[in-house]
Amino acid sequence: MMKLLSEVQLGGLALSNRVVMAPMTRSRADESGDMPNDLMREYYRQRATAGLIITEGTHPSAEGKGYCRTPGIYTDAQQAAWAEICEAVHGEGGKIVLQLMHCGRVAHPDNKAPGVRTVAPSAIAAKGQIYTEQGMQDFPVPEEMSRADIRRTINDYASATQRAYAAGFDGVELHCTSGYLPAQFLSTGTNQRGDDYGGTLANRLRFVLEVLEAMAEVDGASKVGMRICPGNPFNDLNDEDYQQTFAALLKAVDAIGLAYLHVIRMPKIGDHIALAKENFSGPLIVNDSYTADEAEGALCGDSQIAAVSFGRAFIANPDLPRCFAMGGALANIDPKTLYTPGPAGYIDYPNRITE
Repeated sequence: MMKLLSEVQLGGLALSNRVVMAPMTRSRADESGDMPNDLMREYYRQRATAGLIITEGTHPSAEGKGYCRTPGIYTDAQQAAWAEICEAVHGEGGKIVLQLMHCGRVAHPDNKAPGVRTVAPSAIAAKGQIYTEQGMQDFPVPEEMSRADIRRTINDYASATQRAYAAGFDGVELHCTSGYLPAQFLSTGTNQRGDDYGGTLANRLRFVLEVLEAMAEVDGASKVGMRICPGNPFNDLNDEDYQQTFAALLKAVDAIGLAYLHVIRMPKIGDHIALAKENFSGPLIVNDSYTADEAEGALCGDSQIAAVSFGRAFIANPDLPRCFAMGGALANIDPKTLYTPGPAGYIDYPNRITE
């Protein structure tokens, strides 16, 4: 049997196989109330043969929203809707983790409810534009977060974690890359604060570490993961020395005892997996464009690599673990329907393997 299809334990998470569904924004939530819905329930249910599903990025507060049609988990109604999704996945024998994503400055007022702020470590706008239903818009200058804002946001992550477990999620993952709020605190180009949340390396790490600790305090660190991609310039992120930043971060995170570290490889920038292994002793989930053979080789060749996550392959092949077991070519995604509303390109990809 392929190691890819074998069981594995990640902290408190027992997986039936090592094929993980990566978190992917698909923009199908209801715009009103940032609500998960029936389409999303069916989408995740179809992919429950994954050893673990990691959901799309979900904002822990109204301020955390960045993009249109993305879900939240900060109201009772959202929690109840997510509970239906968890029930559907568990009914198929699957496991599901909620990824918490606060976008910080990567946002626009047109994508938020009226009057909701856009906040960041420093009042520095990201270069570039963001999609809104009214068309592409320049990123606005965010409000610099006060210390009260920072404390409230950390509490928002803790509250979202509590809601996730109440909804039935098996764990939570902190989104700590792609230029979103945690990465904004880490990076010298986006964090130019003069207090104890900015300036020195130790101060720039403080927000992320306090968020992880707050999430872990809810029900232990063994159900909490974190996703990273050191040096990723997406959304105008830049750091004077990302390797130093992430080496220090991961050494501090290692002491928390997370379930796993989810690492996106980006060989054009550096060897992120090596950086992770040098500074973090726990299980790794590795990601980005792995084939089945390459994933199998990574698992067999490195005992710290515990699982491999797949994104695009899971979109077009809902029963991806079975496809790997049977071999053969995979179906390809339709890129035109990645973020469009409705079922097309979302829940209409058929299972590749019939029972």
